[in-house]
Amino acid sequence: MHVTVEVVGGDDHEFDVGEGTTYADLLSEVDLSPHEVSVMVDGRPVPEDQPVETDHVKVLRLISGG
Repeated sequence: MHVTVEVVGGDDHEFDVGEGTTYADLLSEVDLSPHEVSVMVDGRPVPEDQPVETDHVKVLRLISGG
């Protein structure tokens, strides 16, 4: 399956992924940690360990600090 990973405020990335690829695998490909982002599909967050089942993923960086 061909997947577009849109990093909000960054670049878009295109990948061909196989069966069993997870959202965490996609994050690794764009050099991001699941601890610093939220993965969104159709406007809803998805668990990083879930298999990829869509062709467009949006990644939001989380902001922390005080």
